[in-house]
Amino acid sequence: MVMSAKQVQQFVLRYLDATNCHLIEKSPGHVIVKLSPQADRELTNRPYYWGFVDRTGTEPETMKFCFIFDKDKMPPLPPDPPPGPGYIAHRLLKEEVTYGSRRLDQFFQAAKAGGSYVNLFELPNAEQKSSNFSTPYEQWLGVNMKIEFACDMKREEIHALGISMVTGDIIEQFCDNMLTRKMTPRLPANVHVLRSALTLTKARNQLESYIEKKIRTYDDEWAVEARIRFDDEIARIDSYYEGLLKTEDDEVKKSVEEQYANRKQELTWQYEPRIRISVMNCGFFHLRSVAKQ
Repeated sequence: MVMSAKQVQQFVLRYLDATNCHLIEKSPGHVIVKLSPQADRELTNRPYYWGFVDRTGTEPETMKFCFIFDKDKMPPLPPDPPPGPGYIAHRLLKEEVTYGSRRLDQFFQAAKAGGSYVNLFELPNAEQKSSNFSTPYEQWLGVNMKIEFACDMKREEIHALGISMVTGDIIEQFCDNMLTRKMTPRLPANVHVLRSALTLTKARNQLESYIEKKIRTYDDEWAVEARIRFDDEIARIDSYYEGLLKTEDDEVKKSVEEQYANRKQELTWQYEPRIRISVMNCGFFHLRSVAKQ
């Protein structure tokens, strides 16, 4: 799926909340936030500053950002303070965060590094708490996968899949399902977890097979067009080097052959259609029930 501006904003806000950033202002189209030390370290690329803070024990001054998700849905921003004492500390940095942007990818990488694996339990409801019987919980493996379709252009999709470790059922939009539930990292009282029928390896293999089968249903016109562009570029450099390779100077000819081979290798890397599948993060979720698709 391609993330909408609203989904991008929801993801960024979850990250900012999880890293204890101070929210200053929010609208459907933007958020102004003062970064926490953790978020500043992960997002601002200031290793020398943070090295100085760590060495001296100085109180850190984190940066303030306005992350823009949709310009049409945000109010006018306050003007920056005039240059002078304290200008750097109070300056508001503005940056668009849209699907495919460098900054959003940085959020993804920070989330992946800081929360690549979780183990959570759904909080019991009032009925469970008052019951005389232990409630069975089903264990699910949730995985957020990124699929990259790459050639001389690139397109990305994110798929949130969940697989039951008891039944092997697989559902999509698993992350959206989890956002509607209250979770805890500790096993609640009056709850027991059903025995898993799948091993982690088998669950992983089934998810891989599921996503590969899904990709096979996609239109491959993008790859065909990339191959046509590749053939055109190869024909162009073949025409260019054809005359150069007719030289009788062996040393010059050898140099031209190396250039020709390198150029073909570069074009192959640039235009060759390829699909990469990577896991952004994952975790075990122990749940009362999940609606099967």
